[in-house]
Amino acid sequence: MDKKTFIKLLREAVNGLDKDISTKDGSWIVKGFIDVYRNIYTISSDTKVISKIIELYIFPKILEFATTNKLDVILAKAQNHYPDITFRDKEGNLFAVDLKSSYRKDATHINGMTLGAFTGYFRKRKESKNITCPYDDYKAHIVLGVIYDTVPDIDERKSYTLEQLGEIVSVIKNFQFFVQEKWLIATDRPGSGNTKNIGSVNAIEDLINGNGTFAELGEDVFNDYWMFYLTSDMAKKAELPKPYYSNLTEYKQFKHLE
Repeated sequence: MDKKTFIKLLREAVNGLDKDISTKDGSWIVKGFIDVYRNIYTISSDTKVISKIIELYIFPKILEFATTNKLDVILAKAQNHYPDITFRDKEGNLFAVDLKSSYRKDATHINGMTLGAFTGYFRKRKESKNITCPYDDYKAHIVLGVIYDTVPDIDERKSYTLEQLGEIVSVIKNFQFFVQEKWLIATDRPGSGNTKNIGSVNAIEDLINGNGTFAELGEDVFNDYWMFYLTSDMAKKAELPKPYYSNLTEYKQFKHLE
């Protein structure tokens, strides 16, 4: 199976998934956690908690997709391993799929996503540390993205009985799914804080259509840019006065592309 076919099939599999996990008004059908005493506790608005529950909830759909298309599923061995899911077809082709989610900051932009490390396995592409299979063994590196709205003023301290289920306000709503290759939605800056992760573009339209910073330049430029990108700390450790570049404009000058 080639990567275009795989991506097409995965997009078809997640099409309509927003309706499967939403009520008619767009609210998340997951309302909270229930204990053995039938008490329901509202879900935290913490993005990591929400992201994990979304992953667990859509996983049966992923397994259905794999079964339908005769794909083996290999899950990451640890939380910090890449990718979340490895698919292997009957010819042995491997496809990396990372599940990513983020909330809308406004009608046109999200808060941002991280797209995996730009050190470690990304640079040592024949090795298997913190990655299911060596990076170069994959036919494509794909993001299955989930975008949603947050609901303000949720009282996380409040608990409910099962009879009060209808009174619980969902912490998120208005889901939108997309499937894109990682390089097509990447930007030229790290994703968060001091972590060495590739950042995504934030415009929703660009995420949906794959119009990231490197989209017109090609995957080879994306790979080269992030292969040699250095943070200030990395440059200092390498005994350099400063990083080679810190954005795409400086990269083009460094590579004499302009």
